[in-house]
Amino acid sequence: MRNVLKLSELELRRTSEKGSWHDMYKNSAWIFVGGFPYTLSEGDLICIFSQYGEIVNINLVRDKDTGKSKGFCFICYDDQRSTILAVDNLNGIKILGNSLRVDHVADYKPPKEKNKNKGDLRNNSESYAPVSRP
Repeated sequence: MRNVLKLSELELRRTSEKGSWHDMYKNSAWIFVGGFPYTLSEGDLICIFSQYGEIVNINLVRDKDTGKSKGFCFICYDDQRSTILAVDNLNGIKILGNSLRVDHVADYKPPKEKNKNKGDLRNNSESYAPVSRP
């Protein structure tokens, strides 16, 4: 978190150079999220992170033996610009007492699964749309 703040301060001071530190990740719509409670599900994370854009893929890393969350995941947005918003606004926030670490991922490749569309929300038969409440 401190490093992100330092980078942001340096970016604000630069006047002659154009661009942002985010630009080095302009070819990736993936972010890393770590440090969240093990009890959070994919749905919980989608609710939190979808406020900055449409999520098209999520890989919640789980223990192979128990199936329990390891407390980190990778999220892919439909639009790369959403990653900038998520990193800038959600890195360092507290969720259920845990500080989140949210950062860009330069070249993430999701793991291959037997059902390759399982994590891709665009092609998934399950609905992850928010429920409208009266």
